[in-house]
Amino acid sequence: MSRLEPLDERYPMQRQLGLEAAPVVLINLFTLEAAEEAQFLDAWRSDAAFMTQQPGCISTQLHRALGDSPMFLNYAVWGSLEAFRAARIRPDFVTKRLAYPASAVARPHLFQKLAVPGICDA
Repeated sequence: MSRLEPLDERYPMQRQLGLEAAPVVLINLFTLEAAEEAQFLDAWRSDAAFMTQQPGCISTQLHRALGDSPMFLNYAVWGSLEAFRAARIRPDFVTKRLAYPASAVARPHLFQKLAVPGICDA
């Protein structure tokens, strides 16, 4: 089972989940032992297949660090924080955490897209 740690200790996930926002982007940074990469990928694949079928999930994408670093970044877009909250407490999702390797540490954080004039739209 993966261990959860805050990406920002001053504003952990539990605190973010009490807000209302739409749409939201989940960034989840994973670190693990290199020997457990295959197990991690199998667990993430199963996890992502489940989440992408949930109401409000728009997309998800997994990224791997360059080189020999066994670090992964999941980028998932949700229509609302409410939809994300509902999906993450489903019992069948909660049990999926058990499939992640013991060395895996997940550091999730929620974001909203920001408009920067002349560069990107909201």
